[in-house]
Amino acid sequence: MRIIKQVSALILTLIMLVGCTGKPDNIEPVNNFDLSRYLGTWYEIARLDHSFERGLSNIQATYRLKSDGTVSVVNRGWNPKEKQWSQAVGTAKFVTRSDVGHLKVSFFGPFYGSYVVFYLDPDYSMALVTSYNQDYFWLLSRSPTLTPLQKKTALAQAQKAGFDITKFIYPNQTPVAVQ
Repeated sequence: MRIIKQVSALILTLIMLVGCTGKPDNIEPVNNFDLSRYLGTWYEIARLDHSFERGLSNIQATYRLKSDGTVSVVNRGWNPKEKQWSQAVGTAKFVTRSDVGHLKVSFFGPFYGSYVVFYLDPDYSMALVTSYNQDYFWLLSRSPTLTPLQKKTALAQAQKAGFDITKFIYPNQTPVAVQ
C-alpha cells in the first residue's frame, strides 16, 4: 500500500510539473519566433490580477541572452506604498524549439512556469502572453503606451483567445521620480 501511495505521489508531481509548462488547449504559441528580436525591455500595458504584481506600477520585463543559451528574465515594478522597486530575477528556456514562442520560466530553482507568446506584432512592438492556463495574461509593449489601433488590435486578439478583457488591469506607466 505504501509503494502505491509513493508512486501515486510521484505521478501527481510529474503531472503538475508538466501542466505548469503546458499551454491552454485553445491557444497556440507563435511560430517563426525570433528570440533575438524579442530580447530587451517590454512594458506591461495590461494583465489579469495576480498577487505577485498587485499594487505595482511601471512594470517592466527585460530579457537578455545568457552565455549558456538560456534567457535572463528581470521583472520589476514600482511599489508606491513602499517607495521602492520590487524585482524578481529568473531564467527562461524554450519548451520545444527556439522558433516557437513557448518558453518555461523559473524564479524558484527547479520549478518552471509556462510563458506562451500567442500573439506578436510583426515588428515585435507588442506581444500577448499567457501561461499554462488562462488565469494569466499580459499585454506587453516596447513603449510605455499603445496607440489606439494597437490597443484595439490587442484587445481583439485577447478576446478571440478567450480572455475576459473586462477583467484586465492597466498599471500606471508614468515615470517614477526616485528620491
